[in-house]
Parts: sequence; structure tokens; C-alpha cells
Amino acid sequence: QVPLVESGGGSVQSGGSPRLSCAVSGYTYRPSYKAWFRQAPGRGREGVASIDNTGTTGYADSVKDRFIISQDNAKKTLYLQMNSLEPEDTAKYYCAANYLAPRGLLPGEYQYWGQGPQVTVSS
Repeated sequence: QVPLVESGGGSVQSGGSPRLSCAVSGYTYRPSYKAWFRQAPGRGREGVASIDNTGTTGYADSVKDRFIISQDNAKKTLYLQMNSLEPEDTAKYYCAANYLAPRGLLPGEYQYWGQGPQVTVSS
């Protein structure tokens, strides 16, 4: 088991720039692949951004150039810096981790999940 504990989120104004954090702990071997997903009411869970232990990142087109995924290996923490938020970004945001290389930014490819704090963007 790899506990993922998220912090951040809440209510922000359109154009805001909050940062989500995800503490990845309780493991013997560090998961090599981590990502952020989100799920809006009535919609499926969608991939937002991914990162691996080499620092290679990937982003969904909807957040590219606005969101930044990063990690601090010393602090065992994953981050998602969200910039220029829009009401359409309102969702629960989940961090996820996996030991094996995922076949894409897909929920089924990640085994360990955080609790999904809510981010609500008002116009």
C-alpha cells in the first residue's frame, strides 16, 4: 500500500493560481510514475498531468501551458501548480501513483490514489 495524502484546493476566483500537494509515503520502493486526475460532477475521471522519476512530464491539452506538475523527491511530495483557472476546471483532483509504466494518462493504469480534494472555481 502507498498512502497518498493530498492538501490544497478549496474555492478560488477565476484566474487564480492555487497549488495542490500530494505526500507520497509509506513505501519501501518509490513509485516511479505519478499523475494528477480530476473528476467533475457527472463526468468521468480524466487525466491532467503525469511525471516519472526522470522528471519527464505530460499534460492534457486542456491544461497545457496553464498547469505544472512537479515533485520534490526529498520531501516525497508531488505538486500541481494550477494557473489561470477557469470555472471549467472545477472538479475533485486526485493524485495517483504506480510502479509500472502506464500505457497513457488513464485512471486504470494507476494503482494508488489520494482522496481527491475539491477545487471550485467561481467566475
